[in-house]
Amino acid sequence: MRPKLLLCDCLGSQTVDASRIGEASGLVPSPVFRNLCGADAKAAASMLGEGDVIVACGQERAFFEMLAEEIGAEAPGFVDIRDRAGWSDEADRAGPKQAALAAEAALRLPAPKVMDVVSEGTCLIVGDGAAVFAAAAQLCDTLAVTVLQTDDADAPADRRFDIIRGDLRRLTGALGGFAVKINRFSQLQPGGRGAFTFTDPVDGAISECDIVIDLTGTTPFVPAPHKREGYLRADPRQPGAVGAVLTEAVQLVGLFEKPLYLAVEPALCAHSRAGQTGCSKCLDICPTGAILPEGDHVTVDPMICAGCGACASLCPSGAITYDAPPVSTIFRRLDTLAGTYRRAGGEAPRLLVHDEGFGAELIQLAARFGRGLPADVIPFEVPALNGFGHAEVLAALSCGFASVDVVLSPRTERETPEFETALANALAGREAVSLRAPEDPDTLSDTLYGHKSASAAPAPVLPMGTRRQVARLAAKALSPEAEILPLPDRAPYGAVLVDRDACTLCLSCVSLCPSGALGDNPDLPQLLFQEDACLQCGICATICPEDAIALEPRMNLTETALSQMVLNEEEPFACIECGALFGVKSTVEKITEKLAGKHAMFASGDAARMIQMCDNCRIQAQYHSKDNPFAMGAPRKPRTTEDYLAERGAVPGKDRRDH
Repeated sequence: MRPKLLLCDCLGSQTVDASRIGEASGLVPSPVFRNLCGADAKAAASMLGEGDVIVACGQERAFFEMLAEEIGAEAPGFVDIRDRAGWSDEADRAGPKQAALAAEAALRLPAPKVMDVVSEGTCLIVGDGAAVFAAAAQLCDTLAVTVLQTDDADAPADRRFDIIRGDLRRLTGALGGFAVKINRFSQLQPGGRGAFTFTDPVDGAISECDIVIDLTGTTPFVPAPHKREGYLRADPRQPGAVGAVLTEAVQLVGLFEKPLYLAVEPALCAHSRAGQTGCSKCLDICPTGAILPEGDHVTVDPMICAGCGACASLCPSGAITYDAPPVSTIFRRLDTLAGTYRRAGGEAPRLLVHDEGFGAELIQLAARFGRGLPADVIPFEVPALNGFGHAEVLAALSCGFASVDVVLSPRTERETPEFETALANALAGREAVSLRAPEDPDTLSDTLYGHKSASAAPAPVLPMGTRRQVARLAAKALSPEAEILPLPDRAPYGAVLVDRDACTLCLSCVSLCPSGALGDNPDLPQLLFQEDACLQCGICATICPEDAIALEPRMNLTETALSQMVLNEEEPFACIECGALFGVKSTVEKITEKLAGKHAMFASGDAARMIQMCDNCRIQAQYHSKDNPFAMGAPRKPRTTEDYLAERGAVPGKDRRDH
């Protein structure tokens, strides 16, 4: 049964083409009501009671959820076709976009993966005495408070909270699982008369807590402190900020669900091999320090990860992928939006990527008080802007979007989107994606109305597979005549260039290549390369003893990128005994020239000949040589009773007294 779409023109403020929306989206549209959240609420309740309903209103979501609960119906889905489409200077052409948004809302998407986090309210407050004692007095009736006093101010007589002194040297973990290391640790001694005294200070004290309140007013104890759950920070000189932090701390007690933002596949990671560092993009970009090296791969601490998505965009191998939602979900949404828009009669849509906070609010304000969005601009909300990388951009273009605009919020880290934009434009063969940083809703609207992009791809393709596969497929669709696309430095696609004169075919690069892009031929001395598998991690160039390898960032769109090519090869050497091929002829000859008659181990002619033998013949030659290292001497002759008696002058079978 097809889902039902509950439509409303919001007191006649927007035009809703129910038939077009129904035909293009596959939903069953209701009659267009005028005031579903007011005068027409009875009709809304009737439809909600039938189940499987999507309400075309975002503003009054809470009302419809309460209405469904009141009548015992399941909670409906929601889609905002008013702020994102109906309220616009081009509202008369908004039908295709409304249909596209409705179809996207009807998709059955996987529920996000979460883990349980328990916080029992154990709270550590760090700072100078005056600030932390006052904060502790407000929280101690709700939380189990310990004050870490960083100065020598007299401790109050209030014993509702614990007081220690020292320096917080290290803080790790997140809400429900912080670990602290304290130097100069000393505990308050509650006995005695007069001011409280403290124990002698010691270094290296270890403790745990659920919540940390930092009132030091100095450098935070963790990177990206605003992204660390359970770590609350305020300037003690600002009472309002301190009060807000204390109010938030009280709410951090109980059982919480922590989203698992990333999926990690260590076997695909190209961080290092045999101690040689290759790719470190995720380590360099992670703002929270949630990613750490662990042997040849990296590991992600899900408690610290804030889900910015930058690592997933930059990961060349797919070892780290964004999983909230999975990238396949993003591709489905893009294809649904573009396909429905075309079926509804639209042409060349533009995609507007924005976050759930700043960008969504800009769109709402622009619709209510300004020009709204152009009819061909389809908003696309994502949980993490940095997670929308070049592969997602190319997927949008290959689906039929003419261009992509990304709305950056003031708190968005710019390094990742700037790099991914440059890479996406290079792969698209044109300036197809732009970063926008509007200061207000009017600036956003004016920019979009004043910028018209080129037409969409004439033959949209379905984005399927991994991010690398989608990027290659989309680049091929967008530039069907191109063969080699040059890419910016640090791109995850490219070729390995080998100086044949310097390369000795030692194949150390093959043994360490994490993706298998470099290979060898077991029958001939050859260095093989498959370009579409190359991650440009650089381990091969780092390990090469002859410095014979260089990297060239590029996208090879020809079929040659999908098969192995020979980067270097030489004539094999034939064993002088059996004729079997082994090694590299030039290398064996060079070794013979340098060692024969010059090195003590190869001073004789027979020993020097062994350099030119295969493994089997060399072992045979060594075994039969005069100075055979395998020889153990003649076996010892077994001694018998007759041998012992003969030594004593006795004859077997006769008593010695008979002689």
